[in-house]
Amino acid sequence: MANPTAAMLVIGDEILSGRTRDANMHYLAGELTKHGIDLKEVRIVSDDAPAIEAAVRALSQANDHVFTSGGIGPTHDDITADCIARAFGAHIDVRHDARALLEAHYEKSGLELNDARLRMARIPDGAELIDNPVSTAPGFTIANVHVMAGVPLVFQAMVASVLPLLTGGNPLLSQTLRVDRGEGDIASTLAALAKDFGDLSIGCYPFQTNGVFGANVVVRGTEGGRIDAAMTRLAKEIEL
Repeated sequence: MANPTAAMLVIGDEILSGRTRDANMHYLAGELTKHGIDLKEVRIVSDDAPAIEAAVRALSQANDHVFTSGGIGPTHDDITADCIARAFGAHIDVRHDARALLEAHYEKSGLELNDARLRMARIPDGAELIDNPVSTAPGFTIANVHVMAGVPLVFQAMVASVLPLLTGGNPLLSQTLRVDRGEGDIASTLAALAKDFGDLSIGCYPFQTNGVFGANVVVRGTEGGRIDAAMTRLAKEIEL
């Protein structure tokens, strides 16, 4: 049986402007790989409501899970929660359970739970809260969309809260062979290997070191025995 599929939606003008380098996609991809969920697509959209809503609907329909990052903080440009609610036709407002978490957190911190911070307690009807052990303000899951913060440390904590609740498949395994020859020299060998091992993913990633061209050939799949067989054949044919 095929692994569940996932997509990621990264939200924020700061990503598209180059001001902020996204680290969350790299982290999520690694965690999903270990959990046996195949990440199929990543989209980056600006803080534009129609774009967010359209992307959420499309990705939700095409995948088993969607993970979003960014836009659920206390400022005016944090519009993700409202967009997700509209995408699913759900009412959104401050919810008592989310508010209770923030009240306890800010009382302990000696800070005021003002209107801006209270925005982080706005949750769509029917959504389940995602635990945030770092800064308390929760994410949420509605339908198959998991809505999480953009701050990497918080995003990682939320991923750790969500993944144990999701049914995964077989973890993706991989092996790499370094070949000190150009891609053009090994292309036909790789094409034949890919044809005979259609259940595996075979990628070729070139490099240049001290003027010498080479490539790292990566074989991926869920069955270790098949990967071993492909790598054995590849090494033999490259040597010949």
